[in-house]
Amino acid sequence: MDRTLLQSLFQAAVAKAQPALAVRLNLPPKPMGRTLVIGAGKASAQMAKAFEAAWDGPLSGLVVTRYGYGEICERIEIVEAAHPVPDEAGFLAARRIMETVSGLSADDLVVALISGGGSSLLPAPAPGLTLDDEQAINRTLLASGAPIGVMNLIRNQFSTIKGGRLAAHCAPARGNAGSVRCAG
Repeated sequence: MDRTLLQSLFQAAVAKAQPALAVRLNLPPKPMGRTLVIGAGKASAQMAKAFEAAWDGPLSGLVVTRYGYGEICERIEIVEAAHPVPDEAGFLAARRIMETVSGLSADDLVVALISGGGSSLLPAPAPGLTLDDEQAINRTLLASGAPIGVMNLIRNQFSTIKGGRLAAHCAPARGNAGSVRCAG
């Protein structure tokens, strides 16, 4: 195939995945109750900014992104933390996200903006483990050369937030049903 054609196809795909477009095209229906935005990942702050711009109702939330990847939002708090090895900022943000989604009702909506890097940005060690333990696990996994899918399966076993646990904690609130793929 022609290099110019391949480049134009790549650029078109990246443009379609930009948060400003992808989020606007995938807005969930408005709830009767509150709208809470949570998220983590290298593109999560961009997605939060896009969601805020597209959502005409009240909302609040907390999103964790990598240091240097933050955006300025008016209604969604953006926290920066370490990636790929988690730090105290991510640990505290993960705890705050769990508190944010506690006690919701079936009338509430939780919008989860998750992108690449989200797993290491939300350290929440399982009972009996510490942040130091989770950091050590992460360093070992990174050094192993394992594919990211395998690394995430292992991380899930040592976390109170990963592997669907955050989503379960949001119940009985409604969540954004589809996933939005964004560059990041």
